[in-house]
Parts: sequence; C-alpha cells; structure tokens
Amino acid sequence: MFRHLFRLFSPSGTRGRLSIFIFHRVLPEPDFLLPFEPDAVAFERVADFIARNFNVLSLTEAAARVSAGTLPAAAACVTFDDGYKDNFTIALPLLQKHGVTATFFIATGYLDGGRMWNDTVTEAARIFTGAEWDLTEFSLGSYPMNDKAERKAAVNQLITTLKYRSDSERDAVSCAIADRTGLANTSDLMMTSDQVRGLAHAGMAIGGHTVSHPILANLDSQHVFDEIRQGKLRLENITGAEVRVFAYPNGIPGRDYTRRDVEIVRDMGFECAVTTAWGVARSRSDVFQMPRFTPWDRTTLRFGARLVENLRRDSPSSV
Repeated sequence: MFRHLFRLFSPSGTRGRLSIFIFHRVLPEPDFLLPFEPDAVAFERVADFIARNFNVLSLTEAAARVSAGTLPAAAACVTFDDGYKDNFTIALPLLQKHGVTATFFIATGYLDGGRMWNDTVTEAARIFTGAEWDLTEFSLGSYPMNDKAERKAAVNQLITTLKYRSDSERDAVSCAIADRTGLANTSDLMMTSDQVRGLAHAGMAIGGHTVSHPILANLDSQHVFDEIRQGKLRLENITGAEVRVFAYPNGIPGRDYTRRDVEIVRDMGFECAVTTAWGVARSRSDVFQMPRFTPWDRTTLRFGARLVENLRRDSPSSV
C-alpha cells in the first residue's frame, strides 16, 4: 500500500520529491529519558521499511538529482546527526543488513571521550539520587525527581531552557551540574576517531556538523567559519577523504542558522547541506537547505501515514 502511495506523491523526474530521514541515536534498548530515540528493534523495522519502499541514494547523488530534475520515484536519503557511538556499534550493522547507505554528520569536538551538553544534563538527571533537584543557583529552578516521569520532565525543561543561552554559559552550567551530581567528565557516548574511520571504510558518507555544535545564528561570521572549517578538516584528516556535505546544528531556518551561514557553507566548497525543517526537497529547492523528516512513530502504519503527509507538504521555509 505505502509503496504505491510513495511513488504516487514522489514520481520520478522533475516532479520528484526527496525524503531525507534524520536520526541521532539507535539505543540497545528503550530508554525513558530518550523516548524519541529508537532502540535496535525499532530501528531495524524502520530500516527494513525504508529499504523496501524507497530508492535510497547517497546525499550527494540525491542533491545533484534534485538540481537536475532526475530523481527516481520515491527517492530517499538516511542521515544521522552528532556522532554517537551507537551509530557505529548498532546502526551500522543494521544498515548493512538491509543494504541501506547513510550519511553521518559529526560534531568533531566530542569525539574520543567527549559528551554534548544536553547529554550531560540527561545523564546527570539519570544518576541524581535525591527527591528534589535544586538548580536555583543557576537560575534554573527546582525539580521533583521521585519517578521516571518527573526525571523526564526535568530533563526536557532544562534542555529547552539552556538551548538558546550562549554557548559558553550553556557549557559552563551543564558542567557544573555534572560536578554537583558526581557525573564523570569523560564519556563513551560518542564515537572514537577509529569508529568514524570505520564508517567511511564501510561505504558510509561522513558529513560536517561543526566542532562544538553551536547555534550558528548566535555567532559572528569568523566564529561560524572557524567552527565549520575546523570540523571539516578534522573529519578529512580522520577519513582521508573530502567532506562534501554539511548539517546545520539544531537546523531550524532563521532561528538556528541564517543566510550568512548558508553562504559560508557554499563558499567553503560543500556540495549540499541539510536542515531540520520538515518537508521534502524538489527541483526548485535550495540544495544547501534541504529539509529532513524525523521518523519517531512507533508503528509502521503511523510512520507510513506521516511520511505521506510529509510528501504532500509545500516547500519548507528557508532563509
């Protein structure tokens, strides 16, 4: 049923529409603090669904076909953001099993033992042992922590509150929270350089995602250039291959990145870039602002229905 619908709403040629799936993690098992991240069983179900119903392309080929108006019917790409270790240990074998290629966008500053600020907050909440988490010294309020639901609510609120603070303040606060809860400074959540190299050797594409995953719109032009350039160079040193694609951190057009940032990415020699706006890329789309689709549904029916809805969307916003 869905195979026919996907081809109906995404035919080949100039009327083609490109669905780009975005993932971050693939967990070994469900995690109440990460409810939108699939576990291995759920991800394999999605990978199988994508393989059976879509023509999966590399991101660079897809972008070129968008511009040329030569997309195949039901064209799709698979992407992962940030550089989590489970991308290599869990996702890669499942992608290979189903013959699906993917692009992995990696924030290089967290490789080899680092941890992103949002994960620091999450893991601190996981190990906190009290009934009330008092963070008033950081102007973050106080949170009850008596059960899983309260811990999850605390994490959601803290991440929402901290996301758009300055990078330096956000990082300092998250580190201080970790110190007060006894969370170790190092972590094995993210990939090692060898694992990134392993993804590339397995035929997967590696994409730029800056060094420290900042909100680009909040930075001056030189800082934006340095973040993108240094991340690109580090990945090229690791893989020995040119990094040709980029993902804007957080990725909401006009909020997380601006037209200035698009031009920096273009001028740096990337071939295309992706956002987190919903929708599909089509012949008139800017290949430096291609939208993506988040597959968070827990049943195949809901997943397929939302995919059809996404295929029918008008062109997403850009800057």
